[in-house]
Amino acid sequence: MNDWFEANQQYLSRALEGLRERIEHHIARAENKPLPERKDTRQELEEIARTMSQPPALEAVCAAFSLSRFERDVLLLCSGIELDARFAPLCAAAQGNATRTYPTFSLALAALPDSHWSALAPDAALRRWRLIEVAGAGESLTISPLRIDERMLHYLAGVPGTDERLRGLVEPVNPAGDLAPSHIAVAEKIADSWSGAPRAGGWPIVQLCGRAGADKLSIVAAAASKLGMRLHKIQARDVPPAAREREILGRLWEREAVLTGSALLIDVGDLDGNENAHSLAAFAENIGSIVLISACEPVRMSSRFTIRIDVAQPAAGEQRALWQAALGSAAEQLNGELENVLAHFDLDTRGIHSVCAELAGREQAPDSGTIWDICRAQSRPQIGTLAQRIEPVATWIDIVLPEAQLRTLCEVALHVRQRGLVYHAWGFAAKSSRGLGISALFAGPSGTGKTMAAEVLANHLRLDLYRIDLSQVVSKYIGETEKNLRRVFEAAEGSGAILLFDEADALFGKRSEVKDSHDRYANIEVSYLLQQMEAYRGLAILTTNMKNALDPAFLRRIRFVVQFPFPDAPDRAEIWRRIFPAETPTDHLEIEKLARLNVAGGNIRNIALNAAFLAAGAGEPVRMNHLLRAARSEYEKIEKPLTETEIGGWK
Repeated sequence: MNDWFEANQQYLSRALEGLRERIEHHIARAENKPLPERKDTRQELEEIARTMSQPPALEAVCAAFSLSRFERDVLLLCSGIELDARFAPLCAAAQGNATRTYPTFSLALAALPDSHWSALAPDAALRRWRLIEVAGAGESLTISPLRIDERMLHYLAGVPGTDERLRGLVEPVNPAGDLAPSHIAVAEKIADSWSGAPRAGGWPIVQLCGRAGADKLSIVAAAASKLGMRLHKIQARDVPPAAREREILGRLWEREAVLTGSALLIDVGDLDGNENAHSLAAFAENIGSIVLISACEPVRMSSRFTIRIDVAQPAAGEQRALWQAALGSAAEQLNGELENVLAHFDLDTRGIHSVCAELAGREQAPDSGTIWDICRAQSRPQIGTLAQRIEPVATWIDIVLPEAQLRTLCEVALHVRQRGLVYHAWGFAAKSSRGLGISALFAGPSGTGKTMAAEVLANHLRLDLYRIDLSQVVSKYIGETEKNLRRVFEAAEGSGAILLFDEADALFGKRSEVKDSHDRYANIEVSYLLQQMEAYRGLAILTTNMKNALDPAFLRRIRFVVQFPFPDAPDRAEIWRRIFPAETPTDHLEIEKLARLNVAGGNIRNIALNAAFLAAGAGEPVRMNHLLRAARSEYEKIEKPLTETEIGGWK
């Protein structure tokens, strides 16, 4: 590279010297002076070029942008002003004006051979590709100062880099490591679409659809590398909405693509519903170089031929092979636990490599628990404001339910833990792709332990728990609720996360008889949710205070229904026995009397917590009198009378 750089500097210097001699010759002729001796530099330039591993930068630009000899000399003249101090006085002398120490079109037309007026046109190569800039707004075009674009000056000098105006918007993507076989096939398909000459309307826009975001970058980088190209990406949200700004950005990138032999990937990411779809499509269609779009769903184009390629996560067998290759001999020490990881976490290639890289940085040998925790953190979904992650702390010992309900909860945990074995190893997934989602409905009065049960399951299964914020999901605008639901499920897919739709009857009510357009779209929302529930590979838990408000068709698709009853006196007594942590000081608490308080477990927790604060403020252990005061406050809050039957005989 250093040899090429030095030869390129020599080539550019010799080309500038030849141009300077031509201008000196023009000055002498205009002043009727003897013409200075001129050397024929063409042969010398050809000899320098033959020694170079790649063409000189000046000639590469001329070939890339189809510059005429005159346009080449104009570009060279503008670079000479920046690189050679002798050009400024030459320009002034050639124009007969001591103040015009800069090149102009007037000077170029008069002094350079093969001049043509069309080179001044805005659509001609010099100005269209912004190789030069015309300064001096308001002045005549022919006498306005000309300046070489900074990026072009660096390029001609052989200095690598990216246009300063593109930095922060466009960034390079380096080729990744190993790809799954299915992804290698996708990379080859993309490379094949770029082979040969482009169509009349330009290269086809390749749209990569699906949620395998990181792997899509690796696939495209591999395709570009196969053809000796570079890859850069831009976020869709950074595409300017204003047409003029969008055109400037597109022109700068297209020039950069020509100079560096690069393709551009537009990453839509989680831009839900392609909110910037019009600007994005216009930006992509106006770029003549190779463009790709990475999105969950394709972006509609109006004037460019597109190729849609669906990119799925690596199949289970491919993921297993990637894990084994990345872990090496350590994979044998996991005693088959790798299958459990595969069943719960649908990681892409980069995700698997990231997990293994983190493992490699630890001193202890990898075990199934460590890998599980890293996978859980690695695949943690980005749901934004639509959900809140709950750190589960409740365990089986904290929840009090009848035997039948506890048995059903254990079955839920069993289905989640063994789904990999039953679905894949035992072939149920191959029989049908429908109904593989594990869903549970927790129904019962408020405070009976529905949310706690979700916590217990998440803690037991060592999975993340997300409570869906229905105030953010449900929208009065048609179609927005479905978009929000899709964002939730797509973000959580592959993470093994448990989704908790609290008070789900607000979202999943009975489908009504269609009387107007609002009823029709409300029914569409419910139907869409049912589809998402069936397709989601994790556990979705719905809680409701009003089971009867749910659509029967919806209930048929729920795998587990757990009725949380209002606790009777023995259950309330058991809740009171477990409610205080072992560290909490208590004194002479009478459980049987406390169990007479006719409230649910959530209210019992509030009473116990409030009593603990009262006791702490008094510097005493928790006693019955503190609980009595806390009970009165809780009953007032829920607007329920505290009867003598409940507190009779309390001290």
